[in-house]
Amino acid sequence: MFRTSLSLTIAAVATAAFTSAASAGCYSCYTPPPQPCTTCYQVQSVPPQYRTVQETVMVAPGRVVAHRTPAQYRTVMVPKTVMVAPEGVAYERIPPQYATQERVQMVSPGYSYYAPVQPTCNTCGGGYGYGY
Repeated sequence: MFRTSLSLTIAAVATAAFTSAASAGCYSCYTPPPQPCTTCYQVQSVPPQYRTVQETVMVAPGRVVAHRTPAQYRTVMVPKTVMVAPEGVAYERIPPQYATQERVQMVSPGYSYYAPVQPTCNTCGGGYGYGY
């Protein structure tokens, strides 16, 4: 019972502390950085850069195919059939097949930046150059 009431008390104090900071007007504690002067700077956009890459890829893997050769028989002088060559297996090795494939790859993503339009401006630093 004591633990339950203690945890409820701690939760109530924490809730009151967090709501009092929000109600005290601390919403503007963080001020965003000032925007650059629109007469001195202009937004420049750079599109993304792409390139075509050629790669050698395997189309079909190498394999080995087994061909069975049947036994060969002949009839000799006496009316009798004799085996001349036994049956066997001939293996044929087929090499892998490759092809060249092209794909488009992004080199650099697009981005935007502020570029100075005028070398000096009275509102952006009093004629010291780029707003310093």
